[in-house]
Amino acid sequence: MSSTANLDIAYLQAAQSQKHVTMNDALDALDTLVQLTVNRRDLTAPPATPPEGERYIVATGATGGWSGQDGNVAVWRAGAWAFHTPRAGWRAFVDTETLLLLHDGTGWSEVWDRAGLTVARAPSGAHTVFHILEEEHTLAQAATSDTGIAIPARAIVHGVTVRVSDAVTGASSFDCGVAGETGKYGGSLGASAGSSNIGVTGPTAFYSDTPIRFSANGADFTGGKVRVAIHYIALNAPD
Repeated sequence: MSSTANLDIAYLQAAQSQKHVTMNDALDALDTLVQLTVNRRDLTAPPATPPEGERYIVATGATGGWSGQDGNVAVWRAGAWAFHTPRAGWRAFVDTETLLLLHDGTGWSEVWDRAGLTVARAPSGAHTVFHILEEEHTLAQAATSDTGIAIPARAIVHGVTVRVSDAVTGASSFDCGVAGETGKYGGSLGASAGSSNIGVTGPTAFYSDTPIRFSANGADFTGGKVRVAIHYIALNAPD
């Protein structure tokens, strides 16, 4: 066997001359593939002036110096492109998208990004994603105040969490919920800065975009800010 089974890195051979060349190639391959982070995954042509060691996942339909390398990992090394063919189980972090990809032996698919975590994916593309949607909400000077963010249509919500970032004024306390169920995710919540609540419910499906509603107790809101997070699951249909 002349190379390693998984990364195809060449072995040093007995009585081999120029052993340092083979060893340096092996170190370069490890430097490329261990803790793999790529700059982009949407380019079909190589960038003109990449920095040394910059890595990319070649997009479908590649041309020029990347022709025929669709889906492979390209690295700019010593003034030339080198390519590595991924295998099932390889993971790559795309730093320009804050996104984690997984290769299944056929292609790359998204596992995690800043907005959600994919927990299951079918061969046809259907997938289930956990999401958290956040906002720092400035309370309206009124009896109720609706968030700018909303529970997305067809989402399954497990809870809404809140923390008072600037003390709520006017009201002695407040409720957190939605229109028609104003205390669904917490009632008589503290108004002082730092007060928080973890408003859990049984899984609840929503069929239209629905903002979170804060309702004042005792008197109308006159000020304050609340950080709010919607914790939900989204189901995605097959491709």
